[in-house]
Amino acid sequence: WATFSFQQDYFTDENRVLKKDPQQDYHLEYAMENSTHTILAFSRELHTCDSNDKSITESTVRVIWAYHHKDMGEAGQNYHGSNRGTKSLRLLNPEKEEVVSASLPYFDLTNKDVLVPDKDTTYWCQMFKIPVQHEKHHVTKVEPLIQKGHENLVHHILLYQCSSSLNDSVLDYGHECYHPNMPDSFLTCETVIFAWAIGGEGFTYPPHVGLSIGTAADPQFVLMEVHYDNPSYAEGLIDNSGLRLFYTPVIRKYDAGVIEAGLWVSLFHNIPPGMPEFVSEGHCTLECLEEALGAERPSGIHVFAVLLHAHLAGRAIRMRHFHNGEEQKLLAYDDEFDFNFQEFQYLKEERTILPGDNLITECHYSTVDRIRMTWVRKVLM
Repeated sequence: WATFSFQQDYFTDENRVLKKDPQQDYHLEYAMENSTHTILAFSRELHTCDSNDKSITESTVRVIWAYHHKDMGEAGQNYHGSNRGTKSLRLLNPEKEEVVSASLPYFDLTNKDVLVPDKDTTYWCQMFKIPVQHEKHHVTKVEPLIQKGHENLVHHILLYQCSSSLNDSVLDYGHECYHPNMPDSFLTCETVIFAWAIGGEGFTYPPHVGLSIGTAADPQFVLMEVHYDNPSYAEGLIDNSGLRLFYTPVIRKYDAGVIEAGLWVSLFHNIPPGMPEFVSEGHCTLECLEEALGAERPSGIHVFAVLLHAHLAGRAIRMRHFHNGEEQKLLAYDDEFDFNFQEFQYLKEERTILPGDNLITECHYSTVDRIRMTWVRKVLM
């Protein structure tokens, strides 16, 4: 028998017409086929110096795919019909997996039959008690538990540490966050200990790091804030989404924490309509980091992952880092931000943030299709 495998480098323009690229930069590594799948593995340089190719960076890449059950003929490609789609990926930021996590004990923090209001945006808060107590453990992985069919409804989930002086009565009810009538106990929950956003997968801590639970200094009560995005004002939606936390009694070397930088909700932070690009900055000043780290962490903190977060007007986010007045390599960036694909970026090398450093969260927005002022929330965790 004979086996033939081939691959060709094509590009398209605004008219969606495929054209063979005179510079062939994609190289077939291997191909295989069974009764259900055809698999092609290929490679190319990150920067091909070909004007018809898009450079691959640490930013989000939109992959467009289409296929037909017949091979391409002499007349060109066959029309794919409905066999097409898109997917956002960060090709240089593969998810870190931990093989043993499946065998670890875990506990779930999930909402119970929350009736999502028929309005554009809702922040729903529910208090939980951490079941692991009296002995130090480390959380090694957190997975989102998004109710099936609600993948576009649940925009992000934040987990806050609350006062340890609370009692179990706060567990009896949930309430809309930031509401005048919300329980006073919610006001004791200020420190973010974990964050997840739409499109993200489970987060695995590095092998030498874990989120500490079980000691007197660790969170006993936590507040889970779920942001529901309901632009169609759908009625009668009942949600049971939340988080699953895997933990281990095998203590790791370092405890994990969260530092937030950016601009919080404020009437002073707004974007005019009709702007093709509008840039705003959130400054974490040297005085701020000196006060925050000087006493407790004089040797600094080590950043191992970054979550860049924005809403629909967001187009690009950059996290800038200054040390002794000199700008360092970007801490994290995404020049092709996708609202529906927000996941942690694992840093290739941990970055040390020292007392007296500066952090600047630089956000680029576009409001060309809007006729009213936009007020935004923009943070990095």
